[in-house]
Amino acid sequence: MFGRKTTMIDPADALEGRNDAIPTAETHFVKGTPLHPPFPDGMETAVFGLGCFWGEEKRYWETPGVYTTAAGYAGGYTPNPTYEEVCTGQTGHTEVVLVVFDPTKVTYEELLKEFWEGHDPTQGMRQGNDVGTQYRSAIYTTSDEQLDGAKRSRDTFQKVMSDAGYGQITTEIEPLGDFYYAEGYHQQYLAKNPNGYCPDHSCGLTYPKG
Repeated sequence: MFGRKTTMIDPADALEGRNDAIPTAETHFVKGTPLHPPFPDGMETAVFGLGCFWGEEKRYWETPGVYTTAAGYAGGYTPNPTYEEVCTGQTGHTEVVLVVFDPTKVTYEELLKEFWEGHDPTQGMRQGNDVGTQYRSAIYTTSDEQLDGAKRSRDTFQKVMSDAGYGQITTEIEPLGDFYYAEGYHQQYLAKNPNGYCPDHSCGLTYPKG
């Protein structure tokens, strides 16, 4: 029953999308910082997909050293998709969190630790009961250094997963293409809706100390 939802769409069959960006929020509901660039000098950007972006965005905006966060879509083919389109599996996107951080206060390696410990990266096109390509595990990098660091951290955490009896990590690690902001109501959703649905995707394992 999940075959179509868990199979990546061929780019030629993806939804057409639109030229203009969909409306979204401009300011972080919790931090009061801007969601859109330009960001202050010295800030760096990372993009992570850990399943449903509501809970995972909260994980990152609560991380010391993070300047701002935003929920969005990446890794797909349809320009400026809507949430409803992404949910069909016909855009190729996964739900992601944009993390803008101060590298003098929190390192990319520390953000990767949050990533690996925040979900089960061995589940393929799902996280728990959330099934579909939009929930796949992904790291989209914004520099060669991030790409190398993400791959090294995957290899390190794979040993932890294997020792605990888990299978192979299925996390997609690629340079970031287009990032599209999700609709305004998705931004900082759990701050606006404290009792909102927030599944625990964690595998319960701890990333080894460097």
